[in-house]
Amino acid sequence: MTPVRPVLDTNVLVSALLFHFSVLSWLRGAWRSGRIRPLAGRQTTAELIRVLAYPKFALSDEERQDLLDDYLPFCETVAVPEPPPTVPECRDPFDRPFLELALAGRADALVTGDADILALAKAFSVPILSPAAFEERLSCEEATDA
Repeated sequence: MTPVRPVLDTNVLVSALLFHFSVLSWLRGAWRSGRIRPLAGRQTTAELIRVLAYPKFALSDEERQDLLDDYLPFCETVAVPEPPPTVPECRDPFDRPFLELALAGRADALVTGDADILALAKAFSVPILSPAAFEERLSCEEATDA
C-alpha cells in the first residue's frame, strides 16, 4: 500500500506529539506504521521547532528532540522552490509555507484545524481537510484496499 502524503499543520502536529490521549494521537500510529508519510519542508519544520519551545509546554531540550525524533524520520523532505508556488491569499502569513509545501510536494492533502486555511479549500488544488475528515478518508481508503 502506498502511503498517503499529507502536509500536517503545526497545531495538528503538536496535538499528536504532545497529547497522547488527544483526538489526534492516532496520527502517530499512522506515520509510524507507514499509512501516511507526512511532508516536511524547511519552513514548516522550523515552525514546529519554534512552537515546541514555547514556555507553556515546559519541554526540556531532550524532550523536544525526542518528539522531533518521533516525527521527522517518518517524513518525506520537500524542497520548496524559490520563488515558491503561487498560493491563494491568506490572512495569516504563517499559513503560507504549509500551502506552498502542499503544492511543491504534490501532497495528497493539507490537514489543518485552522479556520483560515480551511476557508481556502475551494480555491486550492490540494484537498484541505480537517483532521476528522482526513481520518475518515484514510479509513475509506483502507476499506477500499482490503
